[in-house]
Amino acid sequence: MIKWVNSKIIGKVIISKYCILKGVVNMTKASEYHKQGFTCGEAMIKKYNEEHNTNIPVSLGSSMGIGYTIGSLCGAVGGAATVIGFLKGRESNHEVNEARKYTKELMINIKEKYGTELCRDLKKSGISCAEIIDYTYETLNKIL
Repeated sequence: MIKWVNSKIIGKVIISKYCILKGVVNMTKASEYHKQGFTCGEAMIKKYNEEHNTNIPVSLGSSMGIGYTIGSLCGAVGGAATVIGFLKGRESNHEVNEARKYTKELMINIKEKYGTELCRDLKKSGISCAEIIDYTYETLNKIL
């Protein structure tokens, strides 16, 4: 049985914030995990695991908050690149590095949208962490 919470029907589609049923994708945005205290990178990995039933260690994103603590690469972008590396990376230097083409596509998308991938510059431009986290997560899903 499905229990819809905070929902409404539009045509034949049920729009709901939550659906209580095992196996149904949670409608929580990646930025919600950031609001709960996860770093940008942790939030990206946690959301990807939840939505895609993967088991990427969330701790891989632990060093990525506040632009790797110095306003450098946005932690959300770093977290997305970590997901790409985990899923598309190689185990040997004799293999083709498939992760690079996906990471390049991610970086191009971010730079086209915001003009930068640096946390300090994103913040100076008034772009919220929630916006960049959710946009980066959507971009990650499109790429993969």
